[in-house]
This record gives sequence, structure tokens and C-alpha cells, in this order.
Amino acid sequence: MKASIIKIGNSHGIRIPKPIIAQCGFEDEVEFSVRNNELIVKPVKSSRHNWEASFKKMATEGDDQLLDSESVSTAKWDEDEWEWK
Repeated sequence: MKASIIKIGNSHGIRIPKPIIAQCGFEDEVEFSVRNNELIVKPVKSSRHNWEASFKKMATEGDDQLLDSESVSTAKWDEDEWEWK
């Protein structure tokens, strides 16, 4: 498929057909990069995408327990020296 480069103000743009936008999963923003003189356009995904679903699954399966309970135990200096306000 070919597309023409069009002028948009002081910039240029490419019209992307709606089916391609849907197939690529593009929403409000995209990320550009250039590699070997090729333009790469990727959807922007949150760095924590699907974390909430994963946490719920862990809780359901009982897999949300601390692995090292000793590292979170309260030290004496923690109780004596900190002033909580």
C-alpha cells in the first residue's frame, strides 16, 4: 500500500487508513523511531499495562505473599529513632 506525504502547516504528514490504525492498535498516541532509513510507528503502551489484572489474578491464586518476610521485619532502630507525624 502506498500513501502520499501531505503538507500540514509547517510539517508534513501521512494519512493512515482506519483499518491499519485498528490492526496496529493505535489509540491517542504513537511512538516513532527510525532504523536503517525506515520509519517505525508503534502504539504507546503504559509501562504498567495490565498490572491491575495481574495483581487480581495473583490474589485469587494466593500468589501474593512475601517471599522474604525477614527483610520487612521491624528493626529496633526503626521503632526507636523514627518520629511518625
